[in-house]
Amino acid sequence: MGREANLHVIQALEKQIEEGKGDITRLKRARNSLLNISTRVPPEILAHIFVWTLFREAGHPLDSPSHFHGLRKGSYNFTLVCHLWFEVASCTPEIWSFWGNNLQDWKKCHRRSGAAPLDLVLYGPDCAPGVLFDKSLQDAVRNHVTQDTIRQVHLMTYDHDTLTSILSTLTPDDEGGQNENVESIVWQTGAFTSVDVSNFFARSRLSRLRLLGLTGRFHISSWDRLASGTTFLTALSLEINESPSTPSPTASELLKILTSNPNLRELSLSKAALPNDTDGSTFTVPLQELKTLSLRGDFHRLFELLHRLTLPQALDEMRLAVSNPTVEDISQTLAPYMKDYFQRDVRFRDTLEISSYSSYGSISVVVGVVSTQATMPIPLVSLTVDPNHIPPPNVLEEFLVNLIAPIPREPVKFFTTDFDMKLPEEFLFAMPNIHTLRICRVKLTEGFLQPNPNGPHSKAKLLPSLRSLSLGNIALTDGNWGHLTTYLAHQTSEDQIISLRMFGDVPSICPEVVSEIEDLVGEFVLHRNPATWGRQ
Repeated sequence: MGREANLHVIQALEKQIEEGKGDITRLKRARNSLLNISTRVPPEILAHIFVWTLFREAGHPLDSPSHFHGLRKGSYNFTLVCHLWFEVASCTPEIWSFWGNNLQDWKKCHRRSGAAPLDLVLYGPDCAPGVLFDKSLQDAVRNHVTQDTIRQVHLMTYDHDTLTSILSTLTPDDEGGQNENVESIVWQTGAFTSVDVSNFFARSRLSRLRLLGLTGRFHISSWDRLASGTTFLTALSLEINESPSTPSPTASELLKILTSNPNLRELSLSKAALPNDTDGSTFTVPLQELKTLSLRGDFHRLFELLHRLTLPQALDEMRLAVSNPTVEDISQTLAPYMKDYFQRDVRFRDTLEISSYSSYGSISVVVGVVSTQATMPIPLVSLTVDPNHIPPPNVLEEFLVNLIAPIPREPVKFFTTDFDMKLPEEFLFAMPNIHTLRICRVKLTEGFLQPNPNGPHSKAKLLPSLRSLSLGNIALTDGNWGHLTTYLAHQTSEDQIISLRMFGDVPSICPEVVSEIEDLVGEFVLHRNPATWGRQ
C-alpha cells in the first residue's frame, strides 16, 4: 500500500515538473523578447546578419576559389538562441541555400531552400552510403535549374552513376536557356571514371561563371562552346587525365577560352589540358590580370603554350612541372625563359631563398622572396623536372644546376638542398650573400666547402656571409671528422662566427671532436631525429 501511495506522489510531481518546464520556456521567451538584439534590430537586418555570418564561415568560393567547403557542424546554432531568431532564420531562404556535403544532408535540407540561390556540394567517394540521388532530389534540383537559382556546384565523387545523374539533372532541356546565375563549378572524378559533360556546357549560358575547375576524366566534344559561354572567369583549373575518351583541347580551342576570359587571375592546366598540336598561328594571349600560373605536363607541350601567353610583369606565383625533358631542353629552353622572367620582376632583386630537393628521380627547385616590403606580395617560383626514367646522379645534378642557373643568385640569402651534389666551387661563389646553408645527405671529403687551392678563388671564402650551417645524414670518409673541423677553422677565421647544426643520420662523434667543434663555432646543436628537421 505504501509503494502505491509513493508511485501516485511521484507521478504527480513529474506532472508538475513538466508543467514547470513549459513555464520556464515561456519565461525565457519573454526575457529574450526584451533583449536589445530582439527589440532594436528589424527582422530584415537580422536575417542579413545571419546570411553574412554563414557566408563568412563557409568561405565564399569567389574569395577562396579552390574549394567551397560548406558549413561546419554547429553553424546553425544561432537558431537555438531564442524563438524570434528561429522564426527569422526559418523565413530566410538564403540561409538554407547550402544543402550539405552529402546526399543525406541534401534530403534533409532541400525542402527549406525555396527559391533561394542553391549551393550544391558533394565531397568524397562514400559521401552518401545507402542514399541515392532519388526522384525527389532530382525534381528539387531540376526546379532550381528551371528557376535559374543555382549559384555554385562543387561535385567531388568517384561514383560515376551519381555524378552522371546529378549532371544530367543540372543540364537544361534547351540550349542556351538557363544556368546564367551559376558562379562556381568544381567537378572531380575518380582516376578511372569518365564523364561526358558536353551537353551541360552546350546547353548552359554561363555568363556569370567566375570559377571553373575540372579534375579527372571529362569529355567535352566542343571546347569552342566553353569559350563562347564564359567571358568573366577569374579562376580556371583544368587537370584532365589522358585518355582516348577525354581528348585534349586543340591549341586554337584553348587559346580561344583564354582570350574570352581576359580577367583571369588564377590559371592551372595539366596533363591533357595542355594542347598537343600547334595551330600554325603566332598570336599571343594577353593575361595582364593573372596572379597565379600553374602548368604541369610534357615539356614541349607546356612550352609551346607558355610561349603563346603574354604574362604580366609580376606574378604572385608560378609553378612549372615539366616531364620528359632532356638536359638540353632545360639549358636551351627553360633557362633562357626563366632568366627573362626573373629579370622582369624587380621583387627578385630582394632577399631570396632557394630550396632544391629530389624525389624518385625528379628534381624540384623553389624560389621565393624571404624579406620584402610589407606592401608587396611575396612571389614564388617552383620548377620541377620529372624524367621518364630515373637518370644517373650526374644527370640529375646537371638538371639541378641548369634549373638554378637562370635565378638571380646575388641576392640569395637562404639555400637549402637535400640533393646529393658536390656543390661546385663556381656554384657557391656566385652566391656570396648566403647566410643560411642547409645540406642533406652530406659526404665529408677533403676540401669540403672550400675553394680549390690551385684555383682562382684559392685565397677566398666561398661563403663569406655565412652565419648558419646545417648538415644532415652525414657520411664520413674513413671515419674522419677532420674534414669538417678543417672547414670550420677556415670559415671562422678572422673572427667570423657561425652556428652549426647536425641532424638525421649522424655517425657517432667522440667528446674530443665535440669539444673542438664547440670551440670553433658560436653554437653547436646535434639532433639525430630526422622528424625535427626543418627551418628553425
